[in-house]
This record gives sequence, structure tokens and C-alpha cells, in this order.
Amino acid sequence: MAPRDYIIHPSEYDLDHVIADIHEIRRWNMQRFEMEQLTAIVHEDQSRGLCVGYKDITRDEFWVRGHFPVMPLMPGVMMCEAAAQLSSYYTHRYNLLDAKVIGFGGLEEVRFREPVVPGDRLVIAVERVRVRPRAMIVCRFQGLVRDRIVVDGMIKGVPLPVDALASIAGTPAE
Repeated sequence: MAPRDYIIHPSEYDLDHVIADIHEIRRWNMQRFEMEQLTAIVHEDQSRGLCVGYKDITRDEFWVRGHFPVMPLMPGVMMCEAAAQLSSYYTHRYNLLDAKVIGFGGLEEVRFREPVVPGDRLVIAVERVRVRPRAMIVCRFQGLVRDRIVVDGMIKGVPLPVDALASIAGTPAE
């Protein structure tokens, strides 16, 4: 994928038009506290299989102190986590997998192109590539800062066996 091959051109969405805030995101995603990697959703297009959201990167992020102390850089794994959470939100919102919880199934062809630092707004776009109900979703993703692609790749989501995991942890599944 060429670095300027946008999933969706930035002119096609409005970052000031929030369609799902953090409270709405929490309806669909289970991550809380330090692991919440989305601030808002600003665009959904079910016919094209697209969703766009963003994460405002602050100096209060848990990784800022140690990655790296003199030059805080958002870890690549956190950029991928943001893409996973956007994919999960979209998958749950449209019930594409018929699953209570969706987990990482894999990453492919991920490229980190530029650094992301506190003060940046990481805009994430995901595009549904294929879905196998109750088995897997594959999405293409991109992260942009000021219209420049900083990360891109493919991400896979799979249903997690919530009931089995809850019984191991000793907590009831919701």
C-alpha cells in the first residue's frame, strides 16, 4: 500500500462532528482506564465498511514517562491497539461476528511511518475487508496525524470464549 493511499480521504469526514463519544464507545468496547485508546468516533459508513475515530494523545498517557523519558513516543503496539478498538467498536455496533468480546487475531503488513507524540490527535480509519460470522473479521487500518499516514496494516479480530475465560478468572460472564 502506498503511503498516500488513504482508506478514506480526510476531506470525507469532520473531526468536529462526533457521532460517538467515550460513553457511547464504552457501550460496545470493554476496555477501561489506561487501556481506552479511543476518544471519539466521527464517521461510519456501513455500505463501504468504513469507520473513523480518533485518540487525543496527552502527556498523561501511562507510557509517556518511560517510552522514552526525554522524548515520549507512542508505542507502536498502542497504535495497533487503537486500531483494534476501533475495529471492535465497528464490529460490535453492526454485530458482524455475533460475539460478546472480540480479541486480537493477528496483524499483518504493519508499518510505522512517523512518530506520534503527546499533543497529537491520532486519527484512525478502518475498512472491513472480509467477515466470517462467528469466526473472524479482517480490516485494513491506518493512523493519521495531520493528514500524514503514521501507521498502517491489516488487523484480524476473533471472538473470545468469554464464558470459559470468566470461569477461569472466577467471575461471571455478562
